[in-house]
Amino acid sequence: MSTPALTTYQRHHLRPTYDHHVGYLFPAMVRASQAHVVMLTEQGLIPAERGARLLRGLAELRADPADAPPFDGTFEDTYYLVEKRLAAACGVPTSELDVQMARSRNDLDAGVFRMLLRDQLTGVLDRVLDTGTVALDTADRYADVVITGYTHRRPAQPTTIGHALAGYAEAVAGEAVAYADLIEALNVSPLGSCAFAGTDLDISPARVAELLGFAALVTNSYEAVAGADHLVRVGTLNAQALATGARLARTLMDWLSWRWVTTPGDFTQGSSIMPQKRNPVVLEHLVSYAGQAAADAAAVLNNVGAAWWEDSNNATTDVQVRLWESNDRADRFFALLGGFLAEIAPLTPPSAAEIVASGATTTAAADALTRHGVPFRAAHSVVGRLVRGGDPQGWTADEVRAAAQGLVPGGLDDAAVDDLIAAAVRPELVLGRAQADGPGTAAVRAQVATLRGSFDAVRARLAAVRDRLDRADTALDAVATELAAR
Repeated sequence: MSTPALTTYQRHHLRPTYDHHVGYLFPAMVRASQAHVVMLTEQGLIPAERGARLLRGLAELRADPADAPPFDGTFEDTYYLVEKRLAAACGVPTSELDVQMARSRNDLDAGVFRMLLRDQLTGVLDRVLDTGTVALDTADRYADVVITGYTHRRPAQPTTIGHALAGYAEAVAGEAVAYADLIEALNVSPLGSCAFAGTDLDISPARVAELLGFAALVTNSYEAVAGADHLVRVGTLNAQALATGARLARTLMDWLSWRWVTTPGDFTQGSSIMPQKRNPVVLEHLVSYAGQAAADAAAVLNNVGAAWWEDSNNATTDVQVRLWESNDRADRFFALLGGFLAEIAPLTPPSAAEIVASGATTTAAADALTRHGVPFRAAHSVVGRLVRGGDPQGWTADEVRAAAQGLVPGGLDDAAVDDLIAAAVRPELVLGRAQADGPGTAAVRAQVATLRGSFDAVRARLAAVRDRLDRADTALDAVATELAAR
């Protein structure tokens, strides 16, 4: 018997949606169905022999390595494909299945979406933690390599490679906490809410949640299927984290162009016409990834904002593809950025003379005067006069005293003049700066130690989630096998 031709709706929506979603949804729906059938059997809602038959069929589906069949219009979506294949595995018509008892496509979708996002984000968080650790290792290694820090794309003050990368690591540490919080927020089960109003049958949603590794239940069954805040948070957190990393990527482009650091060969492409060139295009790709993550987040927000406060494809199925792709992109982003940071090393960072000539030491020169009692605005004006007169490398004691005339009553003593000139021509003095959050070598290494503690705390949280999921997997396999044998 030939299969009827697909309708326009099937060709242009159901089939492409199925093609993209089935690889994600089918395994998760089978796993959720195993937990559901175990619960139905334990609750006495289906006879033991029917529960055993369903569990044997589900085990067969879970173990089958074959790709999903092509969409042919004989089923609507992955939900109904599970029914079709399960009936075949059990050797019964779909009319004899109990797998969907006390369950709707609504709460099943909501549950497997959370399961998939939870699993993806644990992988993303691994990458975030690895990248943050690499940034800290590199910051510690190069805490004494002085460079020029920029503001508004202009030389500003001396700092170090270590100071800049420890700053990025602190941003990553905050992102790691946010990902851990989000995973915990996702790890609550909506299963048992059915269409949105639950059921009169004596089900045990807590048992299903336990077997699938969820830490708790959604409090309200309407929110369980209508809620989308957790989906928005996934998209926006990825967009935020990648935007921050893209900013670092752009700064790294400058460092490479100025030859302050080496260009990691594994992350370059050659030119098609210029044999001398090795282009670090991976950094450009990272900036593009961030833009794509922002677009995905905007798509999720727009769809959710266009939906009703109820179960709606706008706020559920139609946004999932954006989130799965966003998570995949975030995983690759942090793998690339972390790999790049692991390979950079100082090449020809700016010399002291170059830093001085850029004017980046002048704030330190003004600060030197304030240590001798000169009001800051007067000190700033003195140094401003000096800067307008020429390169700090050539400032003389007489020029400093002349610049102070009319601004510093009584003039400057020899110690103040000497301190100003030293601060102006010795950018390496920044390495001794004692301020805890500053670029001093000891300060940066203390920052690194503090941030390592932050990453360790998140790793412990992630390990606890994984332990819960592993224990749930073991328990579900054991009880499903036991009940299937009856």
